[in-house]
Amino acid sequence: MALSATPYKVDVNLTDLDRNVYETLRFTVARHPSETEDRMCARLIAYILWYSEALAFGRGLSDVDEPALWEKSLDGRVLHWVEVGLPDAERLTWCSRRAERVSLLAYGRVDLWESKVLPAVAALKNVHVAGLPQEALSTIAADLPRAINWAVMVSDGSLFITDENGQHEITPQWLLRER
Repeated sequence: MALSATPYKVDVNLTDLDRNVYETLRFTVARHPSETEDRMCARLIAYILWYSEALAFGRGLSDVDEPALWEKSLDGRVLHWVEVGLPDAERLTWCSRRAERVSLLAYGRVDLWESKVLPAVAALKNVHVAGLPQEALSTIAADLPRAINWAVMVSDGSLFITDENGQHEITPQWLLRER
């Protein structure tokens, strides 16, 4: 019998001072059986970082033809494709051909990955890459409750996330474009 996805109820009070976005977000996100807490948390941070009303979660791990997140136009064009993790250069090139803008939120061994992959995709003008500090991500993702309640303030490129365990600061490092 196949394992099923685990649903998480998410409440986010978002105050993005950098983009003048002030929203209360309520949604359910599914965690794939093979997905780690770090990856799911990175998807939530990516959603917050690039939030727009049209941004939606894709099937990601369940369907390789879909991203972790995406924003589509009314006529079905992919305006913004958001990947999470450490994809290879071929994957980023493939994604860049399918969307007007591609963003990657990298986490894990970014230092090893970036020297191999970034030179191969640097010429792609619609690809933007940010890296998350692994220690901060792991701290937030540890023992993630099924009912996530975050207050998030974004200021000067840093995310200040307040949850039931206190306040955490995560500053994505821009590795390719978009500052």
